[in-house]
Amino acid sequence: MNEPTKTPAAGTAEKLIKSPALWLVLLAAAGTFALTMGVRQTMGLFLSALNTSTGLGVGSISLAFAFGQLWWGLTQPFAGAVADRIGAGRTIFIGVLLVALGTIVTPFMSSTAGLILAIGVLAAGGAGMAGPSVMMAATMRLVPVERRGLATGVVNAGGSFGQFAMAPIAVGLTAAWGWAGAMQGLGWLVLLALPAAWVLRGNARALAAQAAAASGTKALSAREAISQALALPSYRYLALGFLVCGFHVAFLATHLPGVIAACGLPAEVGGWALAVIGLFNIVGSIAMGWAVGRWRMKSLLSLVYATRAVAVLVFLLAPKTTAVMLVFAAVMGVSFLSTVPPTAGLVAKMFGPANMAMLFGIVMLSHQIGGFLGAFLGGYIFQVTGSYDWVWYIDILLAVGAALVHLPIREAPVRTAAASA
Repeated sequence: MNEPTKTPAAGTAEKLIKSPALWLVLLAAAGTFALTMGVRQTMGLFLSALNTSTGLGVGSISLAFAFGQLWWGLTQPFAGAVADRIGAGRTIFIGVLLVALGTIVTPFMSSTAGLILAIGVLAAGGAGMAGPSVMMAATMRLVPVERRGLATGVVNAGGSFGQFAMAPIAVGLTAAWGWAGAMQGLGWLVLLALPAAWVLRGNARALAAQAAAASGTKALSAREAISQALALPSYRYLALGFLVCGFHVAFLATHLPGVIAACGLPAEVGGWALAVIGLFNIVGSIAMGWAVGRWRMKSLLSLVYATRAVAVLVFLLAPKTTAVMLVFAAVMGVSFLSTVPPTAGLVAKMFGPANMAMLFGIVMLSHQIGGFLGAFLGGYIFQVTGSYDWVWYIDILLAVGAALVHLPIREAPVRTAAASA
């Protein structure tokens, strides 16, 4: 049997996977995701303080958070396309600076428009530029196929660790400096991610062009890649399921402290609940990264969404004590962002790494449309009804739907027109 021809990209990945540089790449990607994700996911802790300071109302402030969820998603396809073409390093550098700026100026904003600018445009847009689509693509560009699942699990776990670490840090800084000083301190902390821009420099388009030239085929343009992806039912199903993930994640990140307060529990339980979600999502992400190489990714995704539906139903029926809240947070943590490795893995398996950042960015946009709905409806429904119950009911129905929509996905590489030529 003839050995398969190795492309330049594959050769580069094989050299890197055997060297200490691999772990530097994973540390840079996971560390950056930890800082940007950690700051974003702890913003819900400041919602009550922002409401007291501005007097705008929970609904108006939730709109700013919801816009941030949407804008974070909107930036990712474009950031992915830019990173694919000019390099991940430059994209990440700008993104980190924007996250820091938006977070630092938020306490100075006293209107809904000002909060939308700081939280929704600057901080969220920067986090999108230094977000999972760019991080996952940069990692997959340098990792062989058989290691991609575990590598994406490690990077995803970085975001979870950021949430676990940042929540108690935010609580501690608030006690020491007040909510405004704490938020600004988190903004300065994000700048620690700037060195990662140098480590993750490079772009996938150059490697794809080399591989295409070596095999005698023509690399797809960005427009061709998007058209091909959107025409594929499996890609659309994947994006639809990820929308549900966004609804669930954004609702918890933004309103779980409010849910806990509505149950009459101390405010610090909200911070620890977010930290527990982050801690257990590390476990879920690593476990999912390991599982991706052993079971069908679509089946794993269906299992995660079904688990969420059951967990929320049990939570609604259980007494609302501190112990129940922390156990619920742990269960949610295991499934919180464990959807990312198999979702990114399916995009890479279908279309390859050449346009990975852009195509995964489009799926992330769907995720953030769900995030917009989760963050906004959480505050709006609570303001109208005085309870979060109806949001939980919606969440259960969406989770069941997501579990079902992944079943018809076909896990197979897409044969491109360029490759057939």
